[in-house]
This record gives sequence, structure tokens and C-alpha cells, in this order.
Amino acid sequence: MAAYHHSAADDGEDTSIGISRRYAWIVFALTFGLLISDYMSRQVLNAVFPLLKAEWTLSDSQLGLLSGIVAIMVGLLTFPLSLVADRFGRVRSLALMAGLWSLATLGCALAENYQQMFLARFLVGVGEAAYGSVGIAVVVAVFPREMRATLAGSFMAGGMFGSVLGIALGGVLAQHLGWRWAFAGMALFGLLLAILYPLIVKEARIAPRRQADEAGKAALKSRRPLRTLYSSRSVIGAYVGSGLQLFVGGTVIVWIPSYLNRYYAMGTDKAGAVASIIVLCSGVGIILCGMLCDRLGRSRPDRKISLAIGYCLGSCLLLSLAFSLPPGTAQLVLICLGMMVAAGTNGPSSAMVANLTHYSVHGTAFATLTLANNLLGLATGPLITGKVSDLIGLDKAFQLVPLISILAAAVFFYARGHYHNDMARLKDEKAGETPRNAALESHA
Repeated sequence: MAAYHHSAADDGEDTSIGISRRYAWIVFALTFGLLISDYMSRQVLNAVFPLLKAEWTLSDSQLGLLSGIVAIMVGLLTFPLSLVADRFGRVRSLALMAGLWSLATLGCALAENYQQMFLARFLVGVGEAAYGSVGIAVVVAVFPREMRATLAGSFMAGGMFGSVLGIALGGVLAQHLGWRWAFAGMALFGLLLAILYPLIVKEARIAPRRQADEAGKAALKSRRPLRTLYSSRSVIGAYVGSGLQLFVGGTVIVWIPSYLNRYYAMGTDKAGAVASIIVLCSGVGIILCGMLCDRLGRSRPDRKISLAIGYCLGSCLLLSLAFSLPPGTAQLVLICLGMMVAAGTNGPSSAMVANLTHYSVHGTAFATLTLANNLLGLATGPLITGKVSDLIGLDKAFQLVPLISILAAAVFFYARGHYHNDMARLKDEKAGETPRNAALESHA
């Protein structure tokens, strides 16, 4: 087999031409802010688990379902809603989604029983379904391709920072004002941003190249770009590996406040504050690991996959050691370090997906990644861990969770073996489209 020389210039389509760097950062800030709101609304529930458990006499399985239903709806709806957003306008779609999840979070504050809370959380999931995928497509589109792992990682870190704020502020509000105000506070913040976003971010300004490219529109209507979502082994590996690794990180984020409450005897405010530090470490890890990937991958883009493998194995070692220790400072330090490394695969996997798929369907591509993240990780992890916790205790369940990272590492290793050939094939397909696009323009 002939060797394929893979340079940084070959590492995907550059869609940022014609967009000023200043406006790109404004778009990033607002899109990042909405992602923070997204996760504040999602994770505030975890801070009030002990209060809901006591007030409504709920089991861990029921609490896990309240958390997991959001991820399930995100997983089920992210693909079709992202496809709609790619075709009919990403900015309008993002604003509508933010309005829906914020109103649904307000519904959580008004819930009178478990059934009403479940319905409200269901609607939170519907509202959040495509935000992460469409939002990251917007961010990737306005920055140069060599910044993809850093920007994708930084954007996804917004989920961690939102989780920090949701858990920490939710815990404080619940302790002093009651759990209903915890939900209400998150809802009001989201509604404000949902109104502001479409007033500043304009579709015509974030995609000048795509709107001017009539050939790109013709390609979007065909099935060729959509085939890039699943046509290579390495992009499938990115989906599956990312989802399996998020089984670990997502489970710890959901259950760590309850773990601190049960085994450290912390109240909801203190447990929320400590849990927020752990989640903050995840957010910092996403950014630093993404920056490392971009730096080391400038001349060898496949190094990002090697780093993803290292992040998986490192997090498995650190978290397995942490949960084998008795409660105490050493355990908390190791959990923080393990979560920092565990979250590191977000940047590499997002960059892989952007590089291996057609730019015109990036929203749908990231929806596919989100689908895998939720169905394999964020939904499955908390649900399975809740059921195992009911049987053997949360401390014992946490000892088993890090082992999933070994499977994630194996999948990324498989993807690495096919990355060069898959990028070469995608480059050849794009080269083949150029004469066809020129013909379309000559007939226009």
C-alpha cells in the first residue's frame, strides 16, 4: 500500500474565509454562553437530587431516569433537528431551541410531582436536542481549520462550565431558597440569551462562503455530502470512541453530588460546590487537551487520535485508583485529575468529525457525534450506574465505571489505523467535485 503524506493543509475544509476574527470571537462568546445555559438547565437537577429523593421518596433509578431522559431525547432528536438546521438556518434554530429548554426548565420549577417533573425534563431534552451539534458547527465554520481541536474543545468545555454553574448555583439556591428557585434561576438566564442571540448573530455573516457558493448548495441537496457522515471507518470510530469515553465522564458528573452527600456527609450546598470544582477540572482538561492536539497535530494530524487513546487509558488509571481509596483528600484530588484527562477526548473526536465530513453537513455530522455521545455515554452511563447503585451501592458502582475507558481506547486505536486512507479518499472525492461544480457555475 502506498504511503499517504498527510499535511495540515489536507486536514479538512477551511470555511472561515471572509469572516473577521473579531466577529468570529463574538459569535463564539454568544454561542458559548448559550451552551453554558444549556448545561446549567440540564445539570441543576443533580444538585437537588437529595432534596427530591427525600421530598418525593424516589429511588436512585428514578433519579437516574430524570437525568437520563434529557440525554435520551438529545440522542434521538439531534440528527433530524440538526439536518433541519443545516438546511433552513442554524441561527434561527439555535434561538428556538434555547427558548424551548429555558421554558421547560421553568416548568421543572413548577412541577408538583415526579410525573410532572419527568415531562418537564423530557421537554428540556427536546429543546437541547440539537444545540450542541449545531452550535459547534457554527463555531467551527467561523475559525480556521488549524484551530478546530482547540475551538471544539473550548466550546464543549462550555458544557462543563455550565455544569459547574448549574450544580454550584443550583446547590446554593436550593439550600437557601428551595429547589424550585434553583430551576427558575437557570430558566431566566437562558431566556435572556435566547432573545439576544439572533439580534447579534446573523446567518449571512457566519457563512459568507457557503451562501455565495451555489455549487455548495447544489451539493447540499444531493446525497454525496451526507454519505461522508458514515462512509469511513475512522469517522465511525470517532463517534463510538467519544460516546464510550463520555460514559465515564458523564456518569461521574451526574452522580458525584450524591456521592459526596452519602460518603462525605455534605449538604447540598457544599456537595454542589465540591462537585463544581471536579466538573471545572473537566472543562479545563477539555481546553488544555484540545490545545495540545492542535499543537502536536500541525504536521501529523493523526497524533490527535494517539492522544485520545492516551487520555482514555490515563483516565481509567486515575479514576480506578481514586474510587478504590477511602473518602478523603487524596481521593478527591485523584478524581479531579482523572476527570481532567477523561474529558480530553472531546477536542480530538470533534476535530476528526469536522475533518472527515463535508462542511455543508457539519451540523448533521456533529449531531451524529452527539447521538453517539448521548446514547452510548450521557444517557446510558447515569441510568446503568443508578441501577447498579441500587444493587451494590454507589461507591461500588463508581469502581466499575472507569473500565469503559479501555473500550473507548480500543475503538480510537482502530480509527487511527484507517485515518490517513480515509482522509485521502475524502480529498479525492472533493477534487472530483470541482469540475462538476465549475460546470454548474457555467450553466447558472
